[in-house]
Amino acid sequence: MGQPVPPRPGQGAQKARMAEILRVDQAGELAAVHIYRGQQAVMRQAPGRERIADQLGEMEGHEQVHLSRFNELLGERQVRPTLMSPVWRAAAFALGAGTALLGEKAAHACTEAVETVIEQHYAGQIAELEARDPALAAELSQFRDDELHHKDIAIGEGALEAPAYPLLSAVIRAGCRAAIKISEKI
Repeated sequence: MGQPVPPRPGQGAQKARMAEILRVDQAGELAAVHIYRGQQAVMRQAPGRERIADQLGEMEGHEQVHLSRFNELLGERQVRPTLMSPVWRAAAFALGAGTALLGEKAAHACTEAVETVIEQHYAGQIAELEARDPALAAELSQFRDDELHHKDIAIGEGALEAPAYPLLSAVIRAGCRAAIKISEKI
């Protein structure tokens, strides 16, 4: 995660790498939108949870802006989305709903875990793209800042105090890393 991925040598290598970057980022934002939707579906049904549901809705709105931009970029650069999109939608909604059913702190622990992985992922891409595509690197920097803001909110709301936080966080982070690798290629 820490080291930028150098472009593969050969004809079309940079275009192929850019396709991987855009495909995985679009998939990640799609998943983020659905995690928040799953969390909201549970929280909106729970009395007294309106504040957190609204907060989750606001964060979903940020992710939707990111997703819309990646959808535009896929079209502009003629990159297909991951074939895993239907699976990621369902899995993300289930993750969101499942963590929300465990309570507010678990829902925030989910956000903290996901955003930690995504921040590292974006940081690597930014380093890789700074010289090759500075405009995209700048957009990714803004998106990373939004993700860090979400992480800060989650920590402030008690993410680290969630029941079984170390296990919950480790499982979610591992799932995110696996989804990243799969989405780059498929």
